[in-house]
Amino acid sequence: MRWRLATASAGLTLAILLTFGAVIGGVATQRIRSDFNQEVRGAVQTLAAELRIVDTPTGSYLIRGPGLDDFALPHDATVRVFNSDGALLTQSTNAASLGPPRQGVAEIGGMRVATARIGGSVGGLTGYVQYGRSFGQIDAAIDRLWLFIAAGVLGGTLLASMAGLAIAGRAMRPVSSLTATARRIAETGDPSRQMPEPKVDDEVGELARTLEQMLRSLDAARAERETAMKKQREFVADASHELRTPLTSTLANLELLQASLQGPGQEDDRAMVDSALRSSHRMSQLVADLLLLARADAGRIGKRRRCDLAELADDAAAEAAPVMGDRELRVENDRQLPVEGNPDELHRMVLNLLDNAARHTPSGSRIELRLRAKGPDAVLEVSDDGPGIPPDLRTQVFDRFVRGDGPADTAVGPGTGLGLAIVRSVATSHGGTVEAAESDPGGALFRVRLPLSRPKKGITPALDPL
Repeated sequence: MRWRLATASAGLTLAILLTFGAVIGGVATQRIRSDFNQEVRGAVQTLAAELRIVDTPTGSYLIRGPGLDDFALPHDATVRVFNSDGALLTQSTNAASLGPPRQGVAEIGGMRVATARIGGSVGGLTGYVQYGRSFGQIDAAIDRLWLFIAAGVLGGTLLASMAGLAIAGRAMRPVSSLTATARRIAETGDPSRQMPEPKVDDEVGELARTLEQMLRSLDAARAERETAMKKQREFVADASHELRTPLTSTLANLELLQASLQGPGQEDDRAMVDSALRSSHRMSQLVADLLLLARADAGRIGKRRRCDLAELADDAAAEAAPVMGDRELRVENDRQLPVEGNPDELHRMVLNLLDNAARHTPSGSRIELRLRAKGPDAVLEVSDDGPGIPPDLRTQVFDRFVRGDGPADTAVGPGTGLGLAIVRSVATSHGGTVEAAESDPGGALFRVRLPLSRPKKGITPALDPL
């Protein structure tokens, strides 16, 4: 904007100066040429008034008056004197050939030539005087005039551009301050910041006040929305927690009822109870998932302590092994990986990754669980040789209630669409990251990075018992 304003100012100034320079230059050139013609006329008239041509008894002519060289040399002019018959009588030193005398002013050989009649003492015509001056001097003067005008135009344009840039910069400084503040608000997402106070009550000041009013409205709306969402998250967390007790009671009663229906003729009743028990287990799992996510959304962080991620992964692999069917589960885990976290949540994270691999790989697939330390992080990877995840869906799989098409022979059953969302929530709450990629065989690869727990200097690290 500053450069556009400066360019517009310089362009307008250039147009004005060009017009002004053209007019002034044309008028000045015409005036210089007119003055030059007047000087030539005046000089020849002066010579004609001072010169006298006198006939001598011998038939020659005697010329009286000022010296021709004294009159001609200071202006590099040519002076020639003729008798009344047009015969050349005398001329100045180095005089140019100007032809026969002709009345008036004419241009001959690049010179302005004026001719005047020389009268006698009693009147009458006694001769002619020619006076000529070269156009070179006048052309040089005109060239210098146009050079000065061009220099003035360029100098004025340059000064106008510099002045326009300075004025535009000063005028745009409040806008730049508003832009910088708006950029910081966009980067931090914090509309509680204050806009710079306008120093002048102009359009920029009005813009600043309008932006300030908009930010205050956005801040109020944001606070209201956050309050409502906090209440909603707390309600979901509390409701999920309260649902666990009746679900536990329902599961216990159904299990007792299932155990009592073992006699003959009770197959139909036992089938209905089994179906209700499976649905109750799924509901219990869904409530547990919702409770974990709701607590994370509400900022309710579970108790953290120093624990071994490698040992937690081994336990999760042992728990997931029975539901793998004929899939092969390989575990590469031969060292301790101390982290600061909630053991239950981390165990659930690893179990969900293994459960997800079992749901979305066909029979006979190979699932690998690998753990290692890489720099300051503990890296946990779960990969398989199944169909994999399309590149455009690798970020969406961590959203809630996103379900993939699992194989028909899975022993795990349909999922709730919250498993990978819980993985991301647990990894994020522990200061880590999770990503989906492609494994070496072309299947899915999930990689979790968690910061390793570093022991304090002088203290031997020891893991808390699980």
